[in-house]
Amino acid sequence: MLSRFMSNTWCTPLRQAQRLFSSTTTMQATLNQIKRGSGPPRRKKISTAPQLDQCPQRKGVVLRVMVLKPKKPNSAQRKACRVRLTNGNVVSAYIPGEGHDAQEHSIVYVRGGRCQDLPGVKYHVIRGAGDLSGVVNRISSRSKYGAKKPSKS
Repeated sequence: MLSRFMSNTWCTPLRQAQRLFSSTTTMQATLNQIKRGSGPPRRKKISTAPQLDQCPQRKGVVLRVMVLKPKKPNSAQRKACRVRLTNGNVVSAYIPGEGHDAQEHSIVYVRGGRCQDLPGVKYHVIRGAGDLSGVVNRISSRSKYGAKKPSKS
């Protein structure tokens, strides 16, 4: 004996299969509804630098300065450091540019942005801020390396 709920025609397996392959679309929001802001909520953007806690930069103390080797096709000696941030997180950060004066207990600023050929290094140290000086004798892209404008004389 079929129950009262099973006898409904809209919930039978055949009816559900027909609905799946139906060519008619489901109802869409009207322009006024979209303008009013209805509809599915926007998906939150996942941060690429989660240890910074939604901040553009974080101050930190250098724990260790390291020389790392990059992944397979590349060959170099990349300079990086372990930094304890003011929020307590410890991160590995790449030191860009040629030559640096970072050492243990230096105060540095860390921004997001990974070094593509160093696994696990997802942050960059900001040159020219804190105890880390800018790159000397840098002519092009000076703002990225904290270098001053060269004098004309």
